[in-house]
Amino acid sequence: MGATIDATPAGPRRTVTYVFPVYNEAENLRLLHASVLAVTEPLACRYDFGFIYVDDGSTDESAQVLADIAGTDERVTVIELSRNFGHQVAVTAGLDLADADAVIVMDSDLQDPPPVSAELLAQWELGYDVVYAQRRSRQDPAFKKLSARAFYWVLQKVASVDIPRDAGDFRLLDRKVVDELRKFRERDRFLRGLISYVGFRQTAVQFDRHERHAGRTSYSMKKMMRLAADGIMGFSVAPLKLISRMGYFISFLSFLGILYTLGVKVFAPETAVPGWAFITIGLFFLGGIQITMLGVLGSYIGRTYAQSQGRPLYTVAAVRTGSPDRDMESRTR
Repeated sequence: MGATIDATPAGPRRTVTYVFPVYNEAENLRLLHASVLAVTEPLACRYDFGFIYVDDGSTDESAQVLADIAGTDERVTVIELSRNFGHQVAVTAGLDLADADAVIVMDSDLQDPPPVSAELLAQWELGYDVVYAQRRSRQDPAFKKLSARAFYWVLQKVASVDIPRDAGDFRLLDRKVVDELRKFRERDRFLRGLISYVGFRQTAVQFDRHERHAGRTSYSMKKMMRLAADGIMGFSVAPLKLISRMGYFISFLSFLGILYTLGVKVFAPETAVPGWAFITIGLFFLGGIQITMLGVLGSYIGRTYAQSQGRPLYTVAAVRTGSPDRDMESRTR
């Protein structure tokens, strides 16, 4: 394992806030909170801990479970979004509210082992501003492992910043990093890319990712593809460059076809056969390429249009804490 923290008080107490995005995780939340408390209690003499749970429009009993947890722990804050805005936006809502020296972002399905967060804190104490948990192994289906490996390979090839491989959103962020991230309000968010973009001193902690404790993942194939598109299009113009290269390649093939046709007409006219089938296939091929190119252009234009609308990233229905007088009503950010 990595470095450990001396629980003996040393210097002024520092504040640490955990941020948990939640979507239909009612079966996991009580165990999650208990597990995090088991990690943080030995360190309570050194840090003041807080816990922010962001309910991203859950349709199960997650809201009620979170209300029960907040009722038993005054350090808990529950942000209830007005609908499902997505994982990355839910994390953003938690970061916007967090007011601590360091913020630890963790998923709520217990695949991110809570004890690893103590290792993140230990590296933070050594002076690192971003400490990301990097998967040494993962208990996922073979297809998900293969697709994740392919995604990170492509991302490292085309991205304009160095985004760590096999590192999700499980990480610790220093206060100054969180302050910088709050300036980025783009709608199609890929937080691990934004964190790499802002820079600062970053390091990794290796860990073995667990299986989901209970329930089903909310990350469908469609959502995973969307996140992959956000990562690639948000930090690379390679798809646009590919359009030009494809155009050059097709033009080169067309030039070869012209030379071949002229050669047959001049040197072997008796072998020339009406090529209606070839022409038809060629037209369909070029039509498919053109539609694909328009789709890539449309994706970039659509993102630009959505950003230009200036709509808030999310709407908060309520912010609930263990202290009823601190509860707040809906707001937008």
